[in-house]
Amino acid sequence: MSWSLRFLGVGNSHAAPVLGSASAVIERHQTPWLLIDCGQETLTAFETHYQKLPDAIFITHLHMDHIGGLERLFIKAYFDVQLRGKLKLYVPAPLIPAMQTRLADYPGVLAEGGANWWDAFQLIPVSNGFWHDGFYLHVFPVRHHLPNSAFGLRLPGSMVWTGDTRPIPEQLESYVGNGELIAHDCGLHGNPSHTGLADIQREYSEALQQQLCLYHYASVADAEQMRTQGFTVAAQMQSYELAEPLGIID
Repeated sequence: MSWSLRFLGVGNSHAAPVLGSASAVIERHQTPWLLIDCGQETLTAFETHYQKLPDAIFITHLHMDHIGGLERLFIKAYFDVQLRGKLKLYVPAPLIPAMQTRLADYPGVLAEGGANWWDAFQLIPVSNGFWHDGFYLHVFPVRHHLPNSAFGLRLPGSMVWTGDTRPIPEQLESYVGNGELIAHDCGLHGNPSHTGLADIQREYSEALQQQLCLYHYASVADAEQMRTQGFTVAAQMQSYELAEPLGIID
């Protein structure tokens, strides 16, 4: 198994202290290749499992259960001369102004002064996609709160990560012709910014439903109830084998 997806957390913002902030690591040869999101609990889960800090992170959107761990990561990266300025942070370009306000503009990121928040990272703005370690990943907008406020990620031939979203059937139908695993936001009940089980059953074809791996739910009991409906539901720290990426731009 050369590629896999490991869920560091599967909970929504209320369940994150118990189930972990919704996040995952794309692994290659059982080593971390790309971290998706970095919520409050994510960095602890990553360090505990891999015994290191991440080298590269993709950010889907700016709610704190998805970026709350970046402040602690700043401290760790800034004071590590081997890592300072080298940790790749792939951020969709429309998110950068709000990210600057939400994280980087805090006065005095160090009490001693002399440091900018971005000094710790290598910021890589992305639009339609980006190259990482020899492979091209696609970035696409999803349906979460305001337009262009949240984005999904696709590794062609291998996996799709929706991030927080309402159903996006047209996009997924065009993206997953090669049997990719689809990690999809889904709770037992939907709301105006998140997908619920009834939404999945109504909006997606049976074939597409078979490719889904659901996460971002409220409780273990909710996860079990979704499993009884025949769905694959991720658990915290669970790993799923992925197909070899196609390594193409399309």
